Amino acid sequence: MDIKAQTCPVQEQFATIPNNMNNVRLPKIQLLICALSLPVASFAAAQQSSVRAHIPGTPTSPRTPSVIALAPLASTLPKKSLYDRLGGVFAISEVINHFSDALIENPMVGKDSKNPALRKWSTEHLDRLPGLKFMRTLWVCNITGGPFKYTATKPGKTKLGLENAHQKFKISSKEFDEVAEELGRSLDFYKVPAQEKKEVLAAFAAHKHEVLGG
Repeated sequence: MDIKAQTCPVQEQFATIPNNMNNVRLPKIQLLICALSLPVASFAAAQQSSVRAHIPGTPTSPRTPSVIALAPLASTLPKKSLYDRLGGVFAISEVINHFSDALIENPMVGKDSKNPALRKWSTEHLDRLPGLKFMRTLWVCNITGGPFKYTATKPGKTKLGLENAHQKFKISSKEFDEVAEELGRSLDFYKVPAQEKKEVLAAFAAHKHEVLGG
C-alpha cells in the first residue's frame, strides 16, 4: 500500500481554499492529527490485508478452502461382540440355567424322552447338571466372543467341537432341532433382542453335524 498516495482528511478540507489564502497556515492541532492518522490508517489496512491473505478461501488468497470429511463417530467405534451384546457372562448364565432346566422337562429330549440315553441322563444323572450348566455357559461365552475359554471334558476335532461329548446319546435331527427350539424359548424368556437371538441360534446350529455325527 502506497502511504504517500494517501491524503490527510484535514488536507482535503483545505483543498478548496482560494489561492489568495494559500499563505494561511493550518492550526498546529490539525497538523498533528494529520501526521498521526496516516501511519495508523496505513498500518490497520496492511494488517487487514495480511489477515485476509492467511485465511483460506478469501478473495486475496490463491488457495481454496480445505474441507475435512469427518466420518460418523459410530463408524470409528469398534463393533461390540455378541458376548457383550448379550450382557456378558451373568446374563448368559441365566439363559443357560433356564435352558438346562427346561430340557429336563422337555417331553422329546428330557426325562420322558423316547430316546433311552437322553431319558436316562435326565433321570439318573441330575447330579451332573450344575457342572453341565457351567460347561454350557463357558461354551456360549467362548463362541460369542467372550473372554472365557471352553475346555471340553471330551474334546472334539476342534476346541468347541461337540461330537465326542454327544456320541453316546445318538441324537436325531428332530431331537437336535427341539433342543434349539428350547434354547430359543429361553432367549425369549429373557427378552433377548431378535438379532442377538438369531446369532446365538446360528452359532448353535453350526455344530449340528457334530452332534448328529456322534
